[in-house]
Amino acid sequence: MTQTIPTSLLPRVFSAPWLLPMAVVFALTGCNRQRGETANQPGSALEASSASALAYPAEAAPTEATKVEPAPAGPAAAHPYVGFDRNIYPGDARLAELHHHFAFAGYWLNNPPGEQQNTWTGRRPQLVSAGFGFLVLWNGRLDAEVRHAKVTPEALGRQDAQDAIAAARHEGFPAGTIVFLDQEEGGRLLPEQSAYFFGFTEAIAASPYRAGSYVSGQPSDDGPGTNGKRIMITTAQDVRETVAARHLHPVALWVAQDACPPAPGCTVSPDAVQSLAPGDSGTLDAVVWQYAQSPQRPELTRACAKTYARDGNCYAGVTPDFFLDLNLATSPDPSHGR
Repeated sequence: MTQTIPTSLLPRVFSAPWLLPMAVVFALTGCNRQRGETANQPGSALEASSASALAYPAEAAPTEATKVEPAPAGPAAAHPYVGFDRNIYPGDARLAELHHHFAFAGYWLNNPPGEQQNTWTGRRPQLVSAGFGFLVLWNGRLDAEVRHAKVTPEALGRQDAQDAIAAARHEGFPAGTIVFLDQEEGGRLLPEQSAYFFGFTEAIAASPYRAGSYVSGQPSDDGPGTNGKRIMITTAQDVRETVAARHLHPVALWVAQDACPPAPGCTVSPDAVQSLAPGDSGTLDAVVWQYAQSPQRPELTRACAKTYARDGNCYAGVTPDFFLDLNLATSPDPSHGR
């Protein structure tokens, strides 16, 4: 999660996106996995590395099994709002410049992945004043943390949810705000992960806030099926099916799927994104789609490699001194946090 400066930057894409038939969104949450470093990517021992995940073979695409209506994301927009997320707050002085390009910002309620402090704390008034909407995030536990906790996974999830609720209130987020649990490890949730996950989301749903989660939309090998063929599943699909089977509260899905295609790569160009919607990620009921990560994953982004900088990170031709993860939503305030 070390911030680096690119050796080569993409050209500035446009100077006044608010004059175009789309708006570009800024979801500042976890770049450099940041959200791009360890976000729900299968492949490591804990399936958490953003640099390794299974590709999405067309013949093995997961089926849209059980549809569950997510928490509403607000009125549908005629155009997409594209955004970026990162771990580190960009600074008050940068907000006006950033809002010239982006409509909403991710907002951490606790320390982002890999960070020892949360630089977002207390910054909501500045972001509201600058005109930003929000993606409100709580950094969830990795599987190793859940397994070694002194309480049950479900109890740990409930405890973390209470801390997230207290933090959201302290930061001034109104009732009805969607709090996204950052589930950094991908594939089918292990039993203890599932207990923690739904302990958290059910506790959030019982509060004045609404439950959401940042999860992987990238297919992961789930083992052989009865016909001997490999079964592929996404974390988003697993969550949706569990919600339906257990009759749980809806969970709004923010999915990470940066494979090109369907992702357009590291770009905020209207030509590339204005016809897209979160459902184009492959998760039909997604409310937010993270379509570009920093650093890029070469095995998934070969078709759009030229949209990334030479150092492999995403700057989108907008931010010359820090890299981003880019997101797309149908609302300029996906968490309803204003």
